[in-house]
Amino acid sequence: MSTPKNKAAWLHKAGQDLQVNTAPLPEAGQGEIIVKNVAISINPLDVYMAGEGHFVQRWPVVLGCDVAGEVYQVGPGVQRFKKGDRVVGHTVLLTHGREQDGAYALYTAVLENKAALIPENVPFKDAVVIPTALESAVCALNIKEATTIMPGVQKGALGLPSASLEAKPRSIGKTLVVYGGNTAIGFMTTQLARAAGVDVIAIGSKESAQLSKQAGASETIDYKDADFTDKVVQAVKAKGNTFVGIFDAPSNEETYANDLKILEKLNGGHLVCSHPPPSEVPGNVTTGMIFAVDPAADPVWKDFVTPALEKGVIQCLPKPNVVGTGLEAISKAHGQYKAGVKAEKLVVEL
Repeated sequence: MSTPKNKAAWLHKAGQDLQVNTAPLPEAGQGEIIVKNVAISINPLDVYMAGEGHFVQRWPVVLGCDVAGEVYQVGPGVQRFKKGDRVVGHTVLLTHGREQDGAYALYTAVLENKAALIPENVPFKDAVVIPTALESAVCALNIKEATTIMPGVQKGALGLPSASLEAKPRSIGKTLVVYGGNTAIGFMTTQLARAAGVDVIAIGSKESAQLSKQAGASETIDYKDADFTDKVVQAVKAKGNTFVGIFDAPSNEETYANDLKILEKLNGGHLVCSHPPPSEVPGNVTTGMIFAVDPAADPVWKDFVTPALEKGVIQCLPKPNVVGTGLEAISKAHGQYKAGVKAEKLVVEL
């Protein structure tokens, strides 16, 4: 059998266009699988790295974090997968930075503990919306120790229990506000929190309210309402649960201002962000940030993702919008993301 040829969408410098060209075929190392990609998804982080060059460890770079496809090769020590398995996985580009770790390629290296089997009834294009959202949601919800990520910034440490596979998990009497409930990370955070028995109030668009409910939010509030922060406060108080805090998926100056309004009226709480949190907060507010590659997610990949998809405990939300086919379509997807997306995940099929 002849050795397949690999190609990748290379970025040679921040702000430049991606260039599709040949790439070395990855070799599976210890604990790795090589995935022949069928679908990849576009994340805000990917577009940010392409534009600004932040987090890039070496140039040129192959970007991308989310893959779905078939196992091409299994490395030493891998026990959960075999060649031909249908898998979804999260790459470790952020921490390793190697070209073979980028999703924007025909073949990508993925750690065994960052991958899961895809049930036969789930298409690749649907499954690929999961990886970064899942890893981020676990980091938002389940980290127990607030270690330092960067100077002055600690990990968010809500310390909530892990999601269960029960169809109707028992309430643990806690309420979490998910700001940006209409984003991929917001939908997954809502699903995992609900599967752990946490009540979720989602802030999002009116158009995405039904999807947020489908994900498990008990209540949805339109961020365009002039008094939406007051509505959030009222909804939290009406639950009668222990208020945990806010997970802010968008994490920008506008959302931070609204977060602090809500927290002030609820006597403080946790604020977990996807970007560095606001530097000046009241003493009764504990801030933290997620870093979306963490060992805390490994058991979720190993024991939860596949049966959760089979049982319907988690769904592939938001639905994919397939922008095109082939590596050349990735640039189009980046442009479409910059133009704005609403309650959808941009996907490229290969």
